[in-house]
Amino acid sequence: MNLNETIKNIRSSCNNYADPDLVATIIHENYCMGTNNILEFNDYDIENDDDFEKRIRKILKHEHVFLAAGMISFIPIINECDIYSVNDFTLKLTQSEFDRYAQEKERIFGILIKKCSNDFIIGTTDRCGCNIDASFKELEKNDSEFYKKIEEIVDNLIIY
Repeated sequence: MNLNETIKNIRSSCNNYADPDLVATIIHENYCMGTNNILEFNDYDIENDDDFEKRIRKILKHEHVFLAAGMISFIPIINECDIYSVNDFTLKLTQSEFDRYAQEKERIFGILIKKCSNDFIIGTTDRCGCNIDASFKELEKNDSEFYKKIEEIVDNLIIY
């Protein structure tokens, strides 16, 4: 993965679901969410004139970073999932898919980039990191239509 180009690509196309300046979130070792205010974050030798991509690279030496690729919202009774990303989608889910994913109601999905690497995991975070238990949750890779759609969206945002 070309980290700089992936970050630029996500930031340039995220207006449907996130503020470009808030599209990245620090994720601690225990997967609890840290700050998403990367432009005002000044730890880890970040300097005021560092651009967004350089800030992320510096943070990745010490922390995992989550990059938002969209938002998911589940609609009970009709077993649908609305996906807001570069393009918006509505998926009709089977009952088992809906039961598997819908307990969260609304989540942000994207990639967790592991610290000191370009390796990433597809997963979700809470909409707001202000809850004490706000966290990253990995989406288990499987053959469901829901996972395939999330994976497709993520794959289109990552630059190799």
